[in-house]
Amino acid sequence: MEAFIVALASVWADSGFSALTGGHVIMITVGLILLYMAIGKGFEPLLLSPIAFGCILANIPKNGFDAPGVMSVIMYGIHHEVFPPLIFLGVGAMTDFGPLLANPKTLLLGAAAQGGVFVALLGAMLLGFSVQEAAAIGIIGGADGPTSIFLCSKLGQTELLGPIAVAAYSYMSLVPIIQPPIMKLLTTKKERMIEMKALRQVSKTEKILFPIIVTIFVAWLVPSAAPLVGSLMLGNLLTESGVCERLAKTVQNELMNIVTIFLGVSVGATATAGTFLNTTRTTRIIGSIRRTFCIRFSRGRRKSAWFTFVEFVAWKWSSRRKEIGLLSRFF
Repeated sequence: MEAFIVALASVWADSGFSALTGGHVIMITVGLILLYMAIGKGFEPLLLSPIAFGCILANIPKNGFDAPGVMSVIMYGIHHEVFPPLIFLGVGAMTDFGPLLANPKTLLLGAAAQGGVFVALLGAMLLGFSVQEAAAIGIIGGADGPTSIFLCSKLGQTELLGPIAVAAYSYMSLVPIIQPPIMKLLTTKKERMIEMKALRQVSKTEKILFPIIVTIFVAWLVPSAAPLVGSLMLGNLLTESGVCERLAKTVQNELMNIVTIFLGVSVGATATAGTFLNTTRTTRIIGSIRRTFCIRFSRGRRKSAWFTFVEFVAWKWSSRRKEIGLLSRFF
């Protein structure tokens, strides 16, 4: 009987239940909520599902993630900037730059949207974050998860990687909810009914030269961005060249799917109770990110920031209360 009790005590000591804390329970609950959003509500399920499951796995005590094995390899990919360039490789292969080449003025719209980067950067610095920490948070204003992870690792802000990555990808998966009320608030019904005119036909030569020229110019201008931009443009070149069809399909499908799974699980695995439940810092990061996303969505407007603010106040008590009410949840 004594041996049986000792065996039970040993099983209990080796199990995760013996080390379970309230923080673990909270983070597992967060993972379950994200999983419900992905599966039950269909919010970016291909991305949010592995993130949520990684969050659940990471908060199981004594999970052995620190020991050599497949999880340590997956975590190496996010801590050492392996996955972001691979994701960009797939994104580039699936991107058609034809409309941009046909109407280069649209580049200004994309540039205006980056205003959210600087707003988040300054806001984070005002909240007490260092310049490096603020930069890691601010880059999320580009609504680009891989770039956020890449820069966070590049700046050595690994302790912020969990909150930044989870918050960024979670908000990106909620774009279908966040964006419509902002667009309705800042545009009229007539503007939303404008039909795009047919653009000129872009030649194959232009499409082939574009990724080559961009890679060389950007790599010269900002050498540290060469891994991301180079991967993006290489993927695009594989597709546009027309002679690498097999490689292009592999990058668009098999490679992209595998890396998405690994990236999602590793992002979720960074959301441990010890790092994510630093209430003050995490709340500030999430608050900065959600404001950044709202600002980013509004920056494609032709109106100035001041006019947008005046417009917002003028409509505060108008018939657009419903949209403003929805927006207030994210501010």
